[in-house]
Formats: sequence, structure tokens, C-alpha cells
Amino acid sequence: MGREHHARLPRTRARFRGATGAALFALLLLALAAVPAGAGSDGFHNDGFRSDGFRKEAARAVRAHERARERVDRLRESDASRAEVKDAERRRKAVRAGLWDLLWASGRYSGDPVAVDPSGQDRRCPFGDRSRPPERRARPWTAPTRRYWLSAGYAAKGSRWAHRHTGQDFAVDSGTPVYAVGSGTVRATTCGDGFGNQVVIRHRDGYFTQYAHLSRIDVRKGGRVTAGQRIGLSGATGNVTGPHLHFEVRITPYVGSAVAPLPWLRRKAVEVAGAPALP
Repeated sequence: MGREHHARLPRTRARFRGATGAALFALLLLALAAVPAGAGSDGFHNDGFRSDGFRKEAARAVRAHERARERVDRLRESDASRAEVKDAERRRKAVRAGLWDLLWASGRYSGDPVAVDPSGQDRRCPFGDRSRPPERRARPWTAPTRRYWLSAGYAAKGSRWAHRHTGQDFAVDSGTPVYAVGSGTVRATTCGDGFGNQVVIRHRDGYFTQYAHLSRIDVRKGGRVTAGQRIGLSGATGNVTGPHLHFEVRITPYVGSAVAPLPWLRRKAVEVAGAPALP
């Protein structure tokens, strides 16, 4: 399909062997049939997968991936055999591959710019001067911005979201620098949907981080970034009620694969401080 896939199983058909892959693919066909063409945004955040069954199946795949990742971590910590670790990692990658295909197809169908125009060139996103790595050597991982307080948290309910909130919001003034939380490659720099101007970065551990509602983008698709490197400035683009940074951690680059961002940061030895997240 001409998109980036990392550490996949050798053959395409092998990815869909087993109940998980078959169920994901079946739900994809049903969901695409139910979604009206051009439904890229529902007035809140990009929500190309509107079928309840589709969302639940994607959520199950996310949970299955995280359980598989936790198993790999436990095996490594317990000095399990190389064969055991390799088999557990293969299973994790198979779950991710099925979820990736599912959400990529949904994103293309619904008009998610990360799937359709990841460079942001078609919409002429507001690019600033290219940023440089920080002069000081930063820690391997860091917080995505400074002088913030935490507002809406992951999985929060509210009228501003079609379902539940998919990331952690950092309340900051417009124009506040936004930083890459870790080293990686810029996967997408897009604009024009509910997330406004956004950057998506792929990190070495295979996860992706998203930085949304920016007023300016200072990196380009395909560029390398390091921890603490400025990637843009905060703003209030897209569907927002005020300036803030929407920070999200995903298993794939696409909507529907988010995991809780604060526990993910804590695993990287990054603690964020601020007001409690809203329920």
C-alpha cells in the first residue's frame, strides 16, 4: 500500500492469520461501508472510524498490543531465553501490524491528513525556520513543553470530544515552544483537521508522539530530531477553546491507536507536574 511499516511479519497474509487479524479486517470492511465519504472530522477531533464496533475492535487491539509489550518487558527483565523474547516480540508486532493496516485504511477513507498528506504540502501548513538540536545534551526523554499546567487528561469525558479524550492537554500560552520528547524521525507535519497544525514523530521504541494545535511547525517530514529539540510553537489551531498543547502517544501514526501518555512518559523516567487532569 506504499506506506511505512516497521518490523512486520515477512508476508502480508501472515499478518492477518489468527482471530485478531481476521476480526480487525472484518470490522474495517463494515466500518468503511458505514462511514460517509469525506467524513474526516466530526467537529471535534478527527474521527474517521465512527462505527462503535470499529472503535471497540481497535481499542481491543490497542489493549492486546500493550499486554504483549508488557510481556516482552517482563521476559527481558527476567532474563528469559532469547527464543522466548523473540517469539513474544513477534506476537506484539503482529498485533501492531493488523492495527496499522486497519487504521491506515480508515484514515485514507476518512481524510485524516496523517494518512493522506503527511508532509502538509497540499494544505500549505505554516512552517517556520527549521529548528536545530539543543546546544546542551538533553536527557534521553523530556516533557513536551515548559511552564504548563495539566488540563484535560487521557480518556476524559466532555462535550468537546466525540468520544473520550485521546491525549493529555498541556495548558500554555500561545507561542510557547514545544519540544520533541525523545529522539526520532518526523513522520508527519499536517494541518487542516480538528487537530489543527500538528507534528507526529516516530521514536526508536516504535511508538509515535503527536503534538497538536500548534501555531507554527519548525520541522519537516522525514527530518531527524533529538530530545528537547523545538518542533514548533503552541497555539489554538483546529477545534479548541483556547491555546494549549495536545500531546498524544500512539502505537501507529494514526487516530485510534492512542495509549495513556503520562504512564508512557513515566516509563521513560519523565515526570510531569501540574494541576490534576480533569475527570
